[in-house]
Amino acid sequence: MIADLYIRVSTDEQADKGFSQRHQEEVLRKYCEINRIEIRKIILEDHSAKTFNRPAWKKLLLELRKHRNTIDLVLFTKWDRFSRNAGDAYQMISTLRKFGTEPQAIEQPLDLTIPENKMMLAFYLAAPEVENDRRALNVKQGMRRARKEGRWMGAAPFGYANKTREDGSKYITPKEPEATVMRWAFEELARGIFNTQQIWELAKKKGFTRQKVNFWQLIRNPMYCGKVSVPKSKDEESYLVKGLHAPLITEGLFYQVQDVLDGRKRNYRTRVEVDKEIPLRGFLICPLCKRNLSASASTGRHQRYYYYHCNPSCGYRYNAERVNNDFEKEIKSIHPIKVLLTFTDTL
Repeated sequence: MIADLYIRVSTDEQADKGFSQRHQEEVLRKYCEINRIEIRKIILEDHSAKTFNRPAWKKLLLELRKHRNTIDLVLFTKWDRFSRNAGDAYQMISTLRKFGTEPQAIEQPLDLTIPENKMMLAFYLAAPEVENDRRALNVKQGMRRARKEGRWMGAAPFGYANKTREDGSKYITPKEPEATVMRWAFEELARGIFNTQQIWELAKKKGFTRQKVNFWQLIRNPMYCGKVSVPKSKDEESYLVKGLHAPLITEGLFYQVQDVLDGRKRNYRTRVEVDKEIPLRGFLICPLCKRNLSASASTGRHQRYYYYHCNPSCGYRYNAERVNNDFEKEIKSIHPIKVLLTFTDTL
């Protein structure tokens, strides 16, 4: 008999359960040696078994279709290596049989010509998924319980560091100089003079190393005032509890910043973007109709030409470069009086 060995492992399974490709290959080779089965090819796969849309598997199917009735078996260690979806598995088994190939799990052998064994196949396919779902639910419930107790879960945010006690329990603690940077950011935001973009740019100069989107998430996080958020569940709404970690700012400062971010308290100056080619746009008066002049560019054959102009009903237009040069000359011609210069020197 001739067989192809199918070895599949996903990254999360390898980390959690130790499903290594090397171990599967060793077990399958030993099985073939004992049962005098010739190995044609070994197929390695690192995709999920939720569907058969897997690169190595699709390539194998093309070969089996091309070499019908020449490959007797496709061997794998367990049925969850083959699939985790009963409906897809039955359909794929039917497809393989059309090619003259029988799939088989050496550690969970089933004679699929016996109808009752299809019930066992469904169990083999569903059991790992049920196990994963139960594990995920237990982890989720455990993390929720930890949050209710005020413990911060996961990587420490900017300004804190993850630590481990002698008994193995984990906690977070303020980390300098990052903690000082975050305190400064909250204090500046509360003043309402500069907007979030400007505070982020200034914080980077002080040592803040995260992207702007992360900065926005951090200044919305109540953990900086000593609170831990318990997320919403089907049984209760989300709420805050007192954290076990040391706060960087007061609760009052945190909510003052939230008011600024939500627009309930905003005093900061709006940044004005100025085009260096037409810096006087909006500051010039039309000599014909006395309206404020706008400005725009016209595209020529080789370059763009800028003009200060009025609205179409007026039609006034003047070359921007000439206006800019005249304005610059006028500014340079202005000199402060000697009395003012003397006064400035004494300051």
